[in-house]
Amino acid sequence: METEVSDLAAVMRQTGATDVVAHSYGGFVALQAARTLPVGRLVTYDAAVSLSGNLSHRWRPELEDAVTAGQLNHAWAHLVQGLATAGPLSYLPLGALRMLSILSARTNLGAEMRQLLPTAVSEMRAVLDAEAELDHFTALTTPVLMLSGGWSPAYFAETGRQLAAAVPSINFQVVPGQLHEGPIRPGKGLAVRIARFINGSDGQARKLGRRR
Repeated sequence: METEVSDLAAVMRQTGATDVVAHSYGGFVALQAARTLPVGRLVTYDAAVSLSGNLSHRWRPELEDAVTAGQLNHAWAHLVQGLATAGPLSYLPLGALRMLSILSARTNLGAEMRQLLPTAVSEMRAVLDAEAELDHFTALTTPVLMLSGGWSPAYFAETGRQLAAAVPSINFQVVPGQLHEGPIRPGKGLAVRIARFINGSDGQARKLGRRR
């Protein structure tokens, strides 16, 4: 996590950027970074924060074992079933999920996800090792919009609500109709909501005029 925060600091220095938008594990990194870096505004989507260890039961040793053995289809099945980030598909039997992994590997996104599976092990360990508590964030003054997809696993929204209730600078909202992978899917609704918050509005989606 310290390396990720250092990398973010380097990007901010080189670009002069102060606003940060972060997804999933990136949301965990960004929230940690905002405690020490000069982040102007922060938007997270399904931030993977394990408050008081509430995500520890999501960790599956079989995931790491399968990655080490090079059994990537088996690893993908355990990742999806453990984190429940693929909507209703997450609750399929492991055999069915392995078959889906084989099929998805034929797509560009599926092939990329398979290559990143070893990273998922490191990310999950970093999230759990951080042993995050609410009082770690109570001094946070950066304006933060924590978003969670309406179809994302419920634990993301639970974390967002807990943090928003404890930290005055954090606002939490659910984005209807969005899955966990919402930020990497086509569509402008989520992007507009994020842009409005970065630009200083409340982050609520409102219809633009026909001309605009």
